[in-house]
Amino acid sequence: MSKKILLATRPLVPPWDEASKNFAYFLGKEIRDNSLTLLSTEVLLTGLPPSVHQEAIFRSGHFDLKAKWNLLRYLRATRPKFDITHYLFTPTKWNTRIIRALARPTAGKTVQTVATLRDDLYSPEELKELFFADRLITYTALAKQKLERLGFQSVTHISPGIDLDRYSPQTKNPDLLKQFGFTEEQCIVIYPGEYVRLGATDMLTEAFIDFFRHNPATALRFVFACRVKNAADAAKKEVVHKRFADASLLAYVAFSDTIADMPALYNTADVIVFPVGNLHGKFDVPLVIIEAYACGKPVILSDLEQFREFANDRICVTIPKDSGAKLIESVAYLKENKEFREALGREARTFAEQHFDLKNTARQYEALYASL
Repeated sequence: MSKKILLATRPLVPPWDEASKNFAYFLGKEIRDNSLTLLSTEVLLTGLPPSVHQEAIFRSGHFDLKAKWNLLRYLRATRPKFDITHYLFTPTKWNTRIIRALARPTAGKTVQTVATLRDDLYSPEELKELFFADRLITYTALAKQKLERLGFQSVTHISPGIDLDRYSPQTKNPDLLKQFGFTEEQCIVIYPGEYVRLGATDMLTEAFIDFFRHNPATALRFVFACRVKNAADAAKKEVVHKRFADASLLAYVAFSDTIADMPALYNTADVIVFPVGNLHGKFDVPLVIIEAYACGKPVILSDLEQFREFANDRICVTIPKDSGAKLIESVAYLKENKEFREALGREARTFAEQHFDLKNTARQYEALYASL
């Protein structure tokens, strides 16, 4: 029987360059057996099936204090309306208390997707207070095990899915090449991470400055493809830019902010690097990794525990975290060994098809909704 389901999210508006809203929107495109409500602005979302209703409760795509108030007001007004309310934003002490006190549904069931388990930020007792839904969904088996050790019983592991038609191997994008000031023949390495969080920016900066200084004739080029989310990011970007400028190496590096066409970004790379020191504030499965896999790109990862479920030597290169020397060694090897680079990319694409197909993820969610 069809159920009325609300996806409680930040504003779902393009560009599709942010993991949580991307997942909610693309999941909405695949759900067929239920009546789904998505929360957005007056901008009409394209490609949605007739079973999906768009509710324009936000004025813009910014999830600021006003937007959070609009979301809370809508959740409170619709408490008896939905058969299932599915929360897809990261729980905090503040939003959990507010929802419990003012906006918890008076009818139907609740689901929380736990995209990241912030056990670096909260104690076990605090984590127990964050999760209140009838069913918890984790992105990884590791997170499921951690929640079960905390005493939660209704926990299901469903891997996030991506649109494998959208994220697929293509040629390098000429517009992005022009934007970066690079050529198709050059070996382009891209870091689709963050400036302040994740603990990789300083290592990347020093490693590539050292490499370019000692290899001035190299055809290697590097792109910081990091969105500037706040003043701290903007300040860090300026510091990094100045480091390359002071070293007279700006010709080897490019900086991009928001890229509307993320598949084009991945496909313009010869190598994707994500050698982060931590995942604090990031999804347990960073979708940039899976999207790069789906585009058939070789990826260099750090040896974080969270990566073990979707990293092995057939689909990626793993290096010790904080090791600039190993990063450069791995990049240089991939640059000089095209056959190995392409083999990794093919295996990575197959892995994404087997484990992160959005259509399969949607089927698992449909089954979950039916069980509630």
